[in-house]
Amino acid sequence: MEEVPQAACETVEAVDGVHLTQMAVGEEMSVQQFHIEPGAAVPEHSHRHEQVGYVVKGTFTFHVNGEEYVIGPGDSYVVPSEEPHEARNDGEEPVRGIDVFSPPRPNPDWQD
Repeated sequence: MEEVPQAACETVEAVDGVHLTQMAVGEEMSVQQFHIEPGAAVPEHSHRHEQVGYVVKGTFTFHVNGEEYVIGPGDSYVVPSEEPHEARNDGEEPVRGIDVFSPPRPNPDWQD
C-alpha cells in the first residue's frame, strides 16, 4: 500500500478559479480533488481517460454533447473517454469534489 497524505500534494490553479490537487496515482486509476470558485469555468476539453466524479459541496453545470447537467452535493457523474465536456460554477459557493481517472492521469495538461 502507498499512503498519499494531502499535505504532500500540490494544488495548482488550472484556469482562473479552478484549483486541482493530484492525489493518489495507481497503475489503473488516479484521484484528483477539485475546487471551483463561484463564476469560474473549466473550458471545453476532452481526454483519453474515463472520468468519474463526486460532488461534496456546491453545484455546478456540465455541458456534454449539447446537453446540460446540473450536479450538486451527493451527486456523481461519468464522463466517457474522449467526450468533449466543460463545466462552470454559476452558484454563490465554491464547488468541491473528487474525480477518478482511468487510465491514471498522473501528469495532466494543466501541470505542463
